[in-house]
Amino acid sequence: MPIANGTVLTPSVLALIGMPGLEAVQRWTGTPFCAMYIIALTGNSLLLVIIQSEPSLQEPMYVFLAMLGATDIGLSTSIVPKMLGIFWFHLPEIYFDACLFRMWLIHTFQGIESGVLLAMALDRYIAICHPLRHATVFTRQLVTDIGVGVTLRPAMLVIRCLLLIKCRLKLYRTKLISHTYCEHMALVKLATEDVFVNKFYGLLGAFTVGGLDFLLITLSYTQIFITVFRLPQKEARLKAFNTCIPHMCVFFQFYLLAFFSFFTHRSGTDFPSYVHITLSNLYLLVPPFLNPFVYGVKTKHIRDKAIKMFHSREFPQWLRG
Repeated sequence: MPIANGTVLTPSVLALIGMPGLEAVQRWTGTPFCAMYIIALTGNSLLLVIIQSEPSLQEPMYVFLAMLGATDIGLSTSIVPKMLGIFWFHLPEIYFDACLFRMWLIHTFQGIESGVLLAMALDRYIAICHPLRHATVFTRQLVTDIGVGVTLRPAMLVIRCLLLIKCRLKLYRTKLISHTYCEHMALVKLATEDVFVNKFYGLLGAFTVGGLDFLLITLSYTQIFITVFRLPQKEARLKAFNTCIPHMCVFFQFYLLAFFSFFTHRSGTDFPSYVHITLSNLYLLVPPFLNPFVYGVKTKHIRDKAIKMFHSREFPQWLRG
């Protein structure tokens, strides 16, 4: 409802305008994002099927990998369909409450992915640095508790951000969100009121989840490297490195894109808005797109099972080419 000075009282409908400055090419920009989404869905779904159907892949490492695949499917699905609706079908409108819910999904899946990467790093740390204790430490109950913990932690943190928006911010200068999805800061910046508390809590949540996870993952791999370099046999060192390479690739691609997106978004006016938005989209879509390739190529058990499944008589002929 419009009120004085052109402000709006908690608009019932918002509009996502996509990438300001790239309106002329947005239709074509959607094509690579759509391709990445289809590949991410296919690759992660295949990963889940392989892990679920193979008894030898029920170890903690593969359980965490299945959680990562499911998270990637949820994360990309929370973003791409609406983005393509904006780019291809000119459907930018979204209900305010639906935008908040989608924001909760996106940032929760981000936090879950970060937590799963931490769990995978800790699993590798115990397996390499304390191999005799791995089976007793990473029990089925502990893996379940970790799964619940990495899910509830971001879910509870993000829901408070939504409540702060819903309860504190009532006046908005516009209904237009300069983004392709409902991102926390993009929505908060529309408010005409004091948003310091919202910004502070958003930063606190980001550092509590992403910052703490990054620190612990870095410490884990540092200790892993120290242990591996002390191994007397060259073959043992190479085997240990090979088990860590997929995790390290996923870790670096996730956090490097996250840091680029985070700092360019807060670096002032030197970067056009479409640069921020493009980096944000890549940060959320590149990991789900690349993770199946990283683990499919570098993890022998998964690679062998995928090849066996692909050549199986029961595998659909049209998928074999």
